[in-house]
Amino acid sequence: MKRRILLLGVLAVFLLGGAAVAFWYFLYGQYHETTDDAYVGGNLVQITPQVAGTVIAIHADDTDYVQAGELLVALDQADAQLVLEQAEAQLAMTVRNVRTLRAASTGGKANVALRRAELAKAEQDLARRRAVGASGAVSGEELQHAVDAASAARAALEAAEQQLAAQRAMVDRTDVHDHPDVKNAAARVREAYLAYSRTRIPAPVSGFVVRRSVQLGQRVAPGSVLMTVVPLADVWVDANFKENQLANLRPGQPVTLTADAYGSGVVFHGKVAGFSAGTGASFALLPAQNASGNWIKIVQRVPVRIALERQELDAHPLQIGLSMRVDVDTHDRSSARLERVARQAPAYETRAFASPAAEADRRIEQIIAANSVTSSEGGSTATAGR
Repeated sequence: MKRRILLLGVLAVFLLGGAAVAFWYFLYGQYHETTDDAYVGGNLVQITPQVAGTVIAIHADDTDYVQAGELLVALDQADAQLVLEQAEAQLAMTVRNVRTLRAASTGGKANVALRRAELAKAEQDLARRRAVGASGAVSGEELQHAVDAASAARAALEAAEQQLAAQRAMVDRTDVHDHPDVKNAAARVREAYLAYSRTRIPAPVSGFVVRRSVQLGQRVAPGSVLMTVVPLADVWVDANFKENQLANLRPGQPVTLTADAYGSGVVFHGKVAGFSAGTGASFALLPAQNASGNWIKIVQRVPVRIALERQELDAHPLQIGLSMRVDVDTHDRSSARLERVARQAPAYETRAFASPAAEADRRIEQIIAANSVTSSEGGSTATAGR
């Protein structure tokens, strides 16, 4: 009898346990997918120079926090300064050459007028001599000299007109600013000023400095990695779900997370941002080869990116590589799992490398203005300008 009661008690416990599990599954379990194979990920922004140079100052070291636009590394500016000065001198010389061409064009007009007057005089002399030539008052030799003089004056006029046309072709329909030679020299000044400004290397994003490899006095080349900046304010979580857990996962579903670094007392919230295009093994450096030999099926895992809330990251910062436990609420399954939606705005953007065009243009205008005036004892008169 006691044995029967004991068996009934054990059976009742199993039935109650099964009922509790079924109740939990239908109300909660079927709408949640969890994994502890999840790690914090983030961007590693490499700091590289755009011009070659010698390092003379390092303004940030490992573990330092830097703001976007803050100076990180300074290169020697002597070479860039020399190239900039040469470009500015060339621009000044080009402006003066264009002024000379414009002055030559004005002188060419006067030369054409002079040659035209000489031709008119020669033709008048020839006409007078021909009028009295029949009476014998003018010798044949003198008449031939008059013909030759008129021909020479006509040729000189044609040469002057061609010279004037060539001079006009160099400056026609342009002022000093718009002349091709001046624009080319100005472009060289902009190029030199851009190279000069790039001897100062700023931080493209705000974050913590890691992997500083640059040293004082080092000669660096464009593209060489000097250090890395990690923006911890924009980290995410890559959760590796098993392939049989993916059926009900959708972008936008709410996620709760806990970090081993903070324990279960600190809960992070986020949303499913998207899915990797393949399993982790397919993008490994040495993908698995199952085409030969004995084959054992291994459940694959697919990385799922989870975006975290910025305010919670500010209160409890996460570092790249930390372990996380992820719980996804899959109640909302209305959207497609792999949505084909193109991004309309840049995912990331920086203004730290904004081109110093305004300052370069200001220097160019000053050079053109300084070399576009003619100095005289009575003052200065502008000869060209907008």
